[in-house]
Amino acid sequence: MATAEQVSDKLKEFIDPYLESDLASAHCVKNTQVDGAKATVDIELGFPHQGYQQELSDKLTELLKQLDGIDEVEINVSSKIVVHAVQKGVQPIQGVKNIVAVASGKGGVGKSTTTVNIALALAAEGARVAVLDADIYGPSMPRMLGISAKPESEDGQSLEPLVNYGIQTMSIGFLIDDDTPMIWRGPMVTQALEQLFKDTRWQDVDYLVVDLPPGTGDVQLTLAQKIPVSGAVIVTTPQDIALLDARKGLKMFEKVNVPVLGVVENMSTHICTNCGHEERIFGEGGGQRMSDEENVDLLGALPLDMSIRQLADDGKPTVVSEPDSRITELYTEIARKVGARLALKARDYSNKFPKIVIKND
Repeated sequence: MATAEQVSDKLKEFIDPYLESDLASAHCVKNTQVDGAKATVDIELGFPHQGYQQELSDKLTELLKQLDGIDEVEINVSSKIVVHAVQKGVQPIQGVKNIVAVASGKGGVGKSTTTVNIALALAAEGARVAVLDADIYGPSMPRMLGISAKPESEDGQSLEPLVNYGIQTMSIGFLIDDDTPMIWRGPMVTQALEQLFKDTRWQDVDYLVVDLPPGTGDVQLTLAQKIPVSGAVIVTTPQDIALLDARKGLKMFEKVNVPVLGVVENMSTHICTNCGHEERIFGEGGGQRMSDEENVDLLGALPLDMSIRQLADDGKPTVVSEPDSRITELYTEIARKVGARLALKARDYSNKFPKIVIKND
């Protein structure tokens, strides 16, 4: 008859594809129990897992049934998304556990489309998700999420986030007309960005995904100095020019002590809609090279596909419009890896410590 200790040891043979380690080393195994020929295991993941739960349960069941005397296996999988450490001296945003910045060194690499689909994929996996459009000069989230309303303010000071497809959203684009240019200098932009972050009444958000403008300017500096960022994702294309600028974005986050969770290679390949011929228009292997050279994870590669652009323009992004498509599967894989990489980062225990108050009697 197998013992609980043998069950625990057997579980170490399974390497989770998203955590890239065994579940015990990732502190996900909470309980193992053997009762006769039945083994019961409680798993608690640090990232949303709704579409992955059955696959994980099946693989662990198959593994444990290899033990002598184990004929029945019960796998209980849950998730607990916690607050992770951020830059020192930066105050938390009320109602938000983790902020994930999505950045690129240059424009035109599909960063905003990638941002919104990753956010929607995280929500589909069971997380409470919000998106903040930090591109003050060129906000795109209102169109991509199909929202044309204006945010309400119950107290005259804070803004209620707008909600569509189950995710909370805030953008300067909700507050101005579509054809109104933002002719602002840097200080006005940074002040507006801070207000969007701190004056929005976010409601119990696990991940606030931030769509940054391209470059390494005022907005990025404000984010690094005043906003608690748990991790960053870099979006690039395989093209050498895009990779050159993407590296600058990555180095910026490293300098301000924001961990880079990984790189997404967008427009990796194009398949002709008429003949099916596959061609790597922007080069090949650029994201992998950057991953290897900078020692960061390659979270995934996405195709150059007309439907991604069309659906985003129509306000119905791929993840919600085509939930069973191969492209949605790719976005979901990336979203799980983002959540898993963040789950492995240091936790924030600051709220566990008592506050010392000195009183003069």
